[in-house]
Amino acid sequence: MPKMKTHSGAKKRFKVTGSGKLMRRGAGKNHLMLAKSGAFKRKQQGRMEVSPADTKQVKKLLGQ
Repeated sequence: MPKMKTHSGAKKRFKVTGSGKLMRRGAGKNHLMLAKSGAFKRKQQGRMEVSPADTKQVKKLLGQ
């Protein structure tokens, strides 16, 4: 049986921390930024943790 390949789209979008948490980019930051408040933009700056409901699927895509 051949090895499972890592999903190319998933490896660009998700990062695994040292403790094993899955991090993702926040949504809503690509365009129409003039209409969005500064507080919203600052809140979206960092990475967010993947929700527990999606963790199993993302781990499968990353080959973990």
